[in-house]
Amino acid sequence: MKRSVPRKRWYSAVAATVLLSGGLTAAPAVAEAPATRPGLPPAFQWSSSGPLISPKSDASHDIVAVKDPSVVRHKGKWLVYATTASRSGGWSMFYTSFKHWSQAASAPHYYLDQSAIGPGYRAAPQVFYFAPQKKWYLVYQTGLPSYSTTDDPAKPETWSAPRNFQDAMPDIIRENIGNGYWVDFWVVCDTAKCYLFSSDDNGHLYRSETTVADFPNGFTNTVIALQDSRFNLFEASNVYKVKGTNTYLLVVEAIGSDGRRWFRSWTSGDIGGQWTPLAASEDNPFARSTNVTFPGGAWTQDISHGEMIRAGVDQRMEIDPRHLQYLYQGMDPSASGDYSQLPWRLGLLTQTGSH
Repeated sequence: MKRSVPRKRWYSAVAATVLLSGGLTAAPAVAEAPATRPGLPPAFQWSSSGPLISPKSDASHDIVAVKDPSVVRHKGKWLVYATTASRSGGWSMFYTSFKHWSQAASAPHYYLDQSAIGPGYRAAPQVFYFAPQKKWYLVYQTGLPSYSTTDDPAKPETWSAPRNFQDAMPDIIRENIGNGYWVDFWVVCDTAKCYLFSSDDNGHLYRSETTVADFPNGFTNTVIALQDSRFNLFEASNVYKVKGTNTYLLVVEAIGSDGRRWFRSWTSGDIGGQWTPLAASEDNPFARSTNVTFPGGAWTQDISHGEMIRAGVDQRMEIDPRHLQYLYQGMDPSASGDYSQLPWRLGLLTQTGSH
């Protein structure tokens, strides 16, 4: 197929004219999420850190933004994989690790183009441990849904060369994508099947499937899992198993009436089933600047592509509803221009209030 153009080049010109009190000051140390009852609430409130992870350039990498994070807790450290955007407009990925979030800003970055993943368009990583094979997987986009494997995710230089889950865009996506882009691949498994979710920046969420025994091969039966208008169901989908329940949580990024990024959410009892809205409107969002407080100053009005802090590391993508946190990308509200040059940084949401 024709190589996909780099992801997410469109961005609304709408921007706030005034920063809220506190400007870009970093927030205090990140708080632990409070304990709550099992299950998900009907409405969410969050507190945000300031920017925790920012670009680090070197002689070979002139980085203007870090975005699309994936995160696991492994052997006493946080391991973060994320996208980089370069000043020349290129997309690649990096790795960083640290024991505590307070150390995130100073932790070194390892650029994955130095591994067998290689240079070129690579973006939007998802990292997890596939327990049946005792292998770690890094899922990402190269224009196609790609993956690499390793025995140790704390050694980013050991990732294998890219391979593809699917070697061509499925017909149902080609027929519906319009002028959008095929982006943001996400894998989640139950006891029998593994599912590959993706978006098209045109109002469609797609789902392909294979068996746990056949993974990573055999992804077929691609269907439209959810659809809406373009900006109401834009990209950056995540699907999680809610620990202690038979519920799955789906979150998808939208573009609001104010031009800012935010997240809607749905639930289902079956990854391959129907999704019921949970917090899915601008008045009752999963995560939007209107239900987030910024103790250190409102450094962003966008709550964009990220990942929940998981209760484990494996392919079930399990989260603990008593400790909800979300690592996301935000940026200076006054920034504008080409999407590839927007100054995205990574911050952490922690659920607050009654649940």
